[in-house]
Amino acid sequence: MKTGSHFLQRLLSTAAISLLFMALPAQAAQFVAYGDYEIHYNAFNSSFVEPDIAKTYGLQRGKRRAMINVSVLKKEADGNKKPISALISGSAANLLQQTQQLDFKKVDEGNAVYYIGQFGFSDDMLMRISVTVQPDPNQPAYDLQFEQRFFAD
Repeated sequence: MKTGSHFLQRLLSTAAISLLFMALPAQAAQFVAYGDYEIHYNAFNSSFVEPDIAKTYGLQRGKRRAMINVSVLKKEADGNKKPISALISGSAANLLQQTQQLDFKKVDEGNAVYYIGQFGFSDDMLMRISVTVQPDPNQPAYDLQFEQRFFAD
């Protein structure tokens, strides 16, 4: 997986939802290439989100709450990348296989499309995150899996 620091900078230049990511280091954003698409993702503690931004988008903050952000870009023939809508679902599980289904909220700002899911965790907990991303409903979905350790604030 590659670091998408240029993509994170793009996120930071968009409207209010971009404030979600200002406290995140550039290396926190990751992406995978899937055919004509790039699937960008990152997970972080919900405390990085300012209270007014969380309220605006109906996001829940807490010391033991995390968020995952997923966005999909389609590679155009001219080399540009265009944000698109996709079908997104997923889950987060701890090492005991206690699983939480992720309910993703879509945020469409026109020049950016984000999907934000939330889950709870205990302090110093390794979470296994699985996300299914289907940019084209007529094509197979991409299964994204990663692990990340979370700490209570």
